[in-house]
Amino acid sequence: MGMFDWTEKPADVLHQGGVIAPDERLPWPQTAVMGVQHVIAMFGATVLAPILMGFDPNVAILMSGIGTLIFFFITGGKVPSYLGSSFAFIGVVIAATAYAGKGPNGNIGVALGGIIACGLVYAIIGAIVQAVGTNWIEKVMPPVVTGAVVAVIGLNLASIPIKNMAASNFDSWMQAVTFVCVGLVAVFTRGMMQRLLILVGLIIASIIYAVLANGMGLGKPLDLSGIANAAWVGAPAFAAPVFDSAAMLLIVPVAIILVAENLGHIKAVTAMTGRNLDPYIGRAFIGDGVATMVSGAAGGTGVTTYAENIGVMAATKIYSTAVFVVAAVLAIVLGFSPKFGAVIQAIPLPVMGGVSIVVFGLIAAAGAKIWVDNRVDFSQNRNLIVAAITLILGTGDFTLKFGSFALGGIGTATFGAILLYALLNRGPAPVSQAAPQKAS
Repeated sequence: MGMFDWTEKPADVLHQGGVIAPDERLPWPQTAVMGVQHVIAMFGATVLAPILMGFDPNVAILMSGIGTLIFFFITGGKVPSYLGSSFAFIGVVIAATAYAGKGPNGNIGVALGGIIACGLVYAIIGAIVQAVGTNWIEKVMPPVVTGAVVAVIGLNLASIPIKNMAASNFDSWMQAVTFVCVGLVAVFTRGMMQRLLILVGLIIASIIYAVLANGMGLGKPLDLSGIANAAWVGAPAFAAPVFDSAAMLLIVPVAIILVAENLGHIKAVTAMTGRNLDPYIGRAFIGDGVATMVSGAAGGTGVTTYAENIGVMAATKIYSTAVFVVAAVLAIVLGFSPKFGAVIQAIPLPVMGGVSIVVFGLIAAAGAKIWVDNRVDFSQNRNLIVAAITLILGTGDFTLKFGSFALGGIGTATFGAILLYALLNRGPAPVSQAAPQKAS
């Protein structure tokens, strides 16, 4: 298969029920409803990421829709996936822009230049994969490396909500109320409400905040005037990139994380659908890379395939790529609503801080899950040392300077994990290994 075989168009086979394969679809009314559900599933995280970086949420939502259409086109409609805001960029963007955690990011341009550079490197990796396959990626980034790098993203960000998003004792208590709300929703609800645990928990916590702050005067009142004054339809706040070498070198390593994420997601969808999607991995990387470049050029976040939407597919057994076209169009429509953006901006900072604690913790836990799912053997010193050093480099924000350029914690952890594993893997094979576990 060539890199882009445009004669290979997605099939449009109509099915009424049961398992719907990627190249099949439900009747259009049902497909539209499923598209709405996918927009809701990606909504919380795709909106949260730009807020944490000081980006415009409307631009992020708009570019997630455009990015998903780009991904659909480049993969020939064969890979069911939604592209939403990537959390992998948060730490490096905050480091590159010195963002304070509230309001618009005044130094957004240099972050956008770095995001575009990252997307370019990601697309180049995709072109290499399309030409030679994925074996080299799995050798360079085995599960012990990818798990550590993903965990570090969350751990590196831990101090942001705790140190920067709670100005008073009341704010700190509201952060605690928020993450307890999210936890209660996650454990005690079912169905779609449980899938929207972040969004539902955020809404409940915001209501509690309004009662305590506006009603009882315990904190800074919730201000809804911006929502009333915002127009229903209007252009989002686009921004232009600035290409700064230091920022680009800081942000480009995120491409490695996006590769690991996308690879894992495609493997998951392959397992769920029974369709071998390996031939499309290179094209998926290219699609995600190009979408990230286009997003960065307009003022949006870097994008990645979304686990939330894969979860919806797993629950519904509907893998039709047509559903994601509908979801993308809906996201584009939402992106052109300033009133929607004003609702997002009205969320109290301590509530966002509480949600951030949950989200960053989930990212760290996702790294550990990679180790568990792949049965990484920590009785081998090679794996133990790579994981241990990587976690501390990232969590402690270990920085190395090369002249005037400084490589911060996520960068040193990412490159350190890859290089350290390559070095230690040249040593003698382990004398003994832990007994393989039986698959559950």
